[in-house]
Parts: sequence; structure tokens; C-alpha cells
Amino acid sequence: MTTAHDVQQALAAVADPDDAVFLQRFFKTGPGEYGEGDVFIGVRVPQTRAVAKRFAGLPLTEVRVLLDSPAHEHRLAGLVILNAAFARASGVRNRDDELRGRLADFYLRAVRDGRVNNWDLVDASAEYVLGAFLVDRPRALLEELAASPVLWERRVAVLSTFAFIKHGDASTTLLLAARLLDDSEDLMHKAVGWMLREMGKRIDRELLLGFLDEYAARMPRTMLAYATEHLDARTRAAYRAIPREGRPRSEPGYRPARPER
Repeated sequence: MTTAHDVQQALAAVADPDDAVFLQRFFKTGPGEYGEGDVFIGVRVPQTRAVAKRFAGLPLTEVRVLLDSPAHEHRLAGLVILNAAFARASGVRNRDDELRGRLADFYLRAVRDGRVNNWDLVDASAEYVLGAFLVDRPRALLEELAASPVLWERRVAVLSTFAFIKHGDASTTLLLAARLLDDSEDLMHKAVGWMLREMGKRIDRELLLGFLDEYAARMPRTMLAYATEHLDARTRAAYRAIPREGRPRSEPGYRPARPER
């Protein structure tokens, strides 16, 4: 039987110590940083994905071993393998809802156990497993995750909505974006802004503009920048120029002036 050790050995064979040093810095693993304590062996993402592809049939028990590893690339490989398993279970001709449910539960346990604990790990997995599973199901779970004190759980909630956006559904993205306006983490500002941008590009520009009309004055600068970066220069500048001062946020009827379009 193929094991997690086989995957780890394959990753070790393509690891580069210089890349390990770079990745430790890039993913902010120092004291007090968002990736504090994470360990890298020096495998770039394309190489990690190539290795994971060779082990696409790895049993879930062995995927869990990868997710429990301190090495970041081991966890990423495990998530890529899990994505592939979920995609196979979601085939048009051989959809297996019981297996899809087990895989989604497996992923959720990994998230709550702190094994999906950096932005690239979230971004490489949330929409492909949890989001894909919830496309045609109730989504209260994402509201629960969005209210979590754990940064990565909140990011999983937001990035899972990318699956809905790709199916033409913006409802959950809009709901979570409004609830996360006051999130303190820059990585959440980027995630929310990114999903709003994709909503405007893929579904309806007017949905995005309507959200901005209501909330631009409350949106953190980074969130607003990400959400508007694909708009024309005039519209983008108008939203970004909306002052952050004015009536208290809690005052009924508070709305920023609508930019001319």
C-alpha cells in the first residue's frame, strides 16, 4: 500500500534548502507573525502538486498523516490529494454523495484541528472540498466558521464561497462580506475583497457596485482595493475616495454618497 511516507520521500527528493529559507520568510513564520512556527522543507507549489498527482489514490488514513505533519509542503500535498478524491467522487456519471460527505467532514476536522493553517493551504482547498460540497446544501456552517476567533477558519468560510460564485450564486459571499467588514486581520480583508471582485467579474457588476454603495465607507482600505481593482479607473477612484469619517457606523440611515458612474 502506498503510504504518507512515500509522499514525504518524493517531496524530499525535490526539496531545496535555499527555497526552504525563502519560503519560511515569505509565509511569515517568525515570532508573532501569522505563520509562526510553520516549517518548510523547500518544495515549490508546482513541484508539490506534481508529487501529489502521482499519489492521487492515497488512502484517507495516510492523507491524515500528511496533514498532521509539521512540514507545510506535506500538508499542502495532502490537501491536493484530498481535492482530487473529492473531484472523483463528484463525477457526473459516478457521483457518490456518501463519500463526498465523508470527505467534506474529513476536511472540516482538519480545519478545526488547525492543520489548514496558512493562507495558501486554505486557498488551495476550501472551494474544492467544503465549498463544492455545500453548493446545493444549507450553508449555516460557513456562518459559524466566519464567526470563529481562528483566522484560518474565517478564511475557509470566505474562500469556500468561490465555489458558489463559480455556480452563479453570490448570496453567501455577500452575507459573509457584510459580517466581516470589521475583521481585524489583513488576510481577511484580502480574502473578502478578492471574493467580492470575483463576484462582480463573474456574476454581476451591479451586485458589486450595490455592495460598495452601501459599505465602501466601512470597508478596510485593503478590502476595498481588492474589491475594486478590476473596475475602470474613474469608478475605482471614486469609491476609494469616499471618506472614512462622517456619521457613526451605528447611526440608522448611514450611507456614503454614491459615486457617479
